[in-house]
Amino acid sequence: MESEEATAQARAWFTGRLPEGWFTGAPEIVRDREEIAVLGTLPEPAADVPEEERPALVDGLIRRFREETREQRIAIAREAERRFQQKVSWGVVCGGESVMFTTLSVPVMTRLRQTERQVLDTLVAAGVARSRSDALAWCVRLVGRNTDTWLAELRDALRHVDRVRAAGPDVES
Repeated sequence: MESEEATAQARAWFTGRLPEGWFTGAPEIVRDREEIAVLGTLPEPAADVPEEERPALVDGLIRRFREETREQRIAIAREAERRFQQKVSWGVVCGGESVMFTTLSVPVMTRLRQTERQVLDTLVAAGVARSRSDALAWCVRLVGRNTDTWLAELRDALRHVDRVRAAGPDVES
C-alpha cells in the first residue's frame, strides 16, 4: 500500500491536470506499488429516461467518453508515468456502473500447498476459470467482494500505521 502522502500528491496532480468538464468532481485515485488508477465520475444520465433504456444509455455515455478522451488520456498518462514512476489506468463511474478501461495485470509469485492447488484445479475443471492464474484471480475478487468492510478497516489501520511511522524519529542506518 502506498503512503497517504504519495496518493494525495497524485490526486492533487490529476485534479489539476485533467481538463475541466471531464468529471463531476475530483477523480478517485487508487494507488498500489505498480499502478495508479484514475476513476472519474461522469454526469448522471437524464432522469426522464425509461428504466429499460437506462443501461444502454449509460453504456453509450461511457463508450463516448472513452473514445473522445483517448488521445488526451494517453498523453496525461505518459506525463504521470514519468512524474510518479508508475503505470496509469483509467476508469469511470456513470449511472451506478463502474468501468475500468485499462488496468495493469501483474504476475504474482506464490507458493501453494496441494490442497490449495486442488481448489484452483477444481475451478479450472468446472470451467469457472481457464487456468490456475485465472482461478486465483477469481478467488481474490470473491474474497474482496465478500469482505469489503473488513478490508476497509484493515486499510484504515494501515493508514494509521503510516501516519505514526511518518511522525516518528528519523533513524539512519
